[in-house]
This record gives sequence, structure tokens and C-alpha cells, in this order.
Amino acid sequence: MTPRDSLAYFSGKAVHKTGKYLKIGYGGTWPGEIALKISPGILKRLSKSVGIGTVLVAGTNGKTTTSLMLKSILQRNGNTVIHNSSGANLINGVVSSFIINGSFFKPKPSDYAVFETDENTLPVLLKEITPAAVICLNLFRDQLDRYGEVDVIAEKWERALKLLPGSSSVILNADDPQIAYLGTGLKAKTVYFGINNRKLFINGIEHATDSLFCLKCHHRLSFEGVYYSHIGLWYCRFCKLKRPRPDFSTSPSPLPGFYNRYNSLAAFACALNLGIKNDTARQALSSFAPAFGRQEEFFREGKKIKIFLSKNPAGFNESIKTITGLGARAILVMLNDRIPDGRDVSWIWDVDFEKINPNIDVTVSGDRVFDLALRLDYADKKFQYAQKAEDALKTALSKMKNKETLFVLPTYTAMLELRKILTGRKIL
Repeated sequence: MTPRDSLAYFSGKAVHKTGKYLKIGYGGTWPGEIALKISPGILKRLSKSVGIGTVLVAGTNGKTTTSLMLKSILQRNGNTVIHNSSGANLINGVVSSFIINGSFFKPKPSDYAVFETDENTLPVLLKEITPAAVICLNLFRDQLDRYGEVDVIAEKWERALKLLPGSSSVILNADDPQIAYLGTGLKAKTVYFGINNRKLFINGIEHATDSLFCLKCHHRLSFEGVYYSHIGLWYCRFCKLKRPRPDFSTSPSPLPGFYNRYNSLAAFACALNLGIKNDTARQALSSFAPAFGRQEEFFREGKKIKIFLSKNPAGFNESIKTITGLGARAILVMLNDRIPDGRDVSWIWDVDFEKINPNIDVTVSGDRVFDLALRLDYADKKFQYAQKAEDALKTALSKMKNKETLFVLPTYTAMLELRKILTGRKIL
């Protein structure tokens, strides 16, 4: 590293240690933010501490879980891994990961780095790092005021991925039309994953569907069947473009929820592409524990609290299906509109709240609790509300018996707020 890098790294480490000592945060972003202010190009030099390769995981839904799954597989293989475990997925979070995992004066060498990355950040990271692999999971409408429509993100990804050399691999979801099309004309090795099980098709196409047009000829796509949203076996009747044949279609899926099959498939496909043995990957996935805020479990007042991060229509709909399948009797829905969530909450009208079982006790909360209350009223659902997260949690728990499970469906900052209440720690 340059002298400026060393100063930047030391300053970031000091911020992390201070925050940890004062118990004011984990240090997921601020160490990197300080380091980047002092040395804007530090990431390129920090990444040289990674011996075998870096993997970037991108997608609207599932990147935190997928990256943790891949990390678990690599560690089961005996490799050392740097990972942005707090979910801080902007450049400052990636830089913070190197700082947090290193000594006071230099980054700690590792075999691999596995970083989940924000949708807008992927192209920026690819200017700084030449990865061993990039996993692209899916694209759904999310934070429209920040990202725009999904085709805007897809175009940015396409331009960035085409610059990757043949030494890199791109792991793509064959069942998402936008993602599958990214494999067209790449110099990098292309690996597809997808599900081949027509018995799992849903009836018709859901309301929250974002990619219905052919990326090649722009006509409307046809589907042999859909698993959820626009994810399924797609084809174009006009130009004959169709869903690629998956290289990987089966893997262990340790978490409930259909969407988690894709997360485990992506991690499994990437691991085997990196040379990890099949048995090692399967063993790691069979003992996998949930990621930060994603089906995490907590206990309070003799009752279990299980968090299902739900931050866009597709994610919310899958959470509703999953908790229904798990026999939910009480849920807490939390809606915030802070910058990491996106200011525009009109997307709640695309969530199928009508499908919530009428026997489920519903509590709503968050900065936009009244918008949420109005949506549930239109869905003809009975509910109770409290704007403050702690009050809402107490209200929801008071309606439950011991050993019952409260399922919480929060947006991102609401999840952080809830975790702070439950753990006493926040992300800095």
C-alpha cells in the first residue's frame, strides 16, 4: 500500500476500534468511509491481499444469504474468507471489511473475498476489482427513486460484465430473463443455474412481475410456467430466444422459502465452478445458519421472533407464502421510507396482502405505518398498529402465547431498528 493508503487504513481501523470499545456500533461502513476520504483508490490495493480470488454477489433479493452460503462452503473447504457480514454492500462497506478483518496496520491475507454488492455498486466495484466470479441472482423493482426500473440496472450490469476477462466467471440465474440475457457475448465464462420442476409452477403470473419482454426483440415473453413473479421457464415466440439450459439445477436448500432454493443453487454453482468438491459444498449447506436479518431467530418473553427481511413486492409476496406455509399465527409488518429503503412506498400496492390468512393476528408499524394501514384496510384485513418499533413489538407479543413464533416482515432500516432493540447493538 502507499503511505496515503496506510494512513487511510489506520484511520479506519481506529474508527472501528473506537466504535467497538464504546459499544456504539459494529463498524460496517464508517471505517471504509473514512479510509476512502483519505485514499479514494485504496480498494484496488486492499484487494491484492486476496490470494485465490474475489466473488461479488449481486441481485435485488438474496445476496446476503447467498454470499454467506458461499462463505460457509469455502470455509468448510479449509479456506480463509473475508466477507462483509454486516450486509454493508456499498464500496465503503467492502473497504470496511478489509479493515475490520485486518491488523491495526495492514489487511490480513486471505484465500477468498466474498462480497455482496448493492445493485448500483456492482459496476463501480468491477472497475476496482477483477473478480474470480460474479453471481447475478435476480432483478426486481426496488427503491425506484434510487435505481429506476430494472432495465436501467440491467444495462449497467451488461456494460460492466462485458469488460471482464476470460479468467472470470459469471454465474447467472437462467430463470430470470433479464439476468439470463447478461450472458450474451461475454468473454468471461458463463455458468447458469435454474430450477427444473414443473410441479412447482404457480397458477398464472403474479401481479408483482417485472420482466415480461424479450431483451433481444422486445416482444412480450411467453412462459411454459412461472415459479414466482417473472421467474420461470420463459421463451420468445418471435425471435426464438429462450431460457438457457441450467448447468446446475439441484442443491441442498437449508432454509424455508422457495426463493432460498435459488440462493443455495447460486452458491453451490459458484463453489463448484471455483473447484470445491460437491460433497464439501453439500455438507456446508446442510449445516447453514441464517444470515443477518434473514430468517434470524431471537427470543423474548418466552416467545420466538423470526425476521424475514421484506423490502419489495416480490420479496414481500414470497415472505407471505413462506410464513403461511410455516403456520404463522402472528405477524408484525414494518414499513420505513428512509434512504436505504427508498422514499417511494407506492410499491406496497403491488404486495398481495390479500393472501394473508384471516386467522393471523397482524400488527403494523414503521415510519409509514398509516400508508401500510390504508393498504391493509383495502385488503380487508384486521390489524393493530403502533408507529414506534418497540411499542409495536410489545403489542404483537402481548397477543401471543409462550413458545409461539412472531414472524416479522420489515423493510431494511426497520429490520436494523428491530435488531437494535433485540440485541442492543446497531450498525455504524
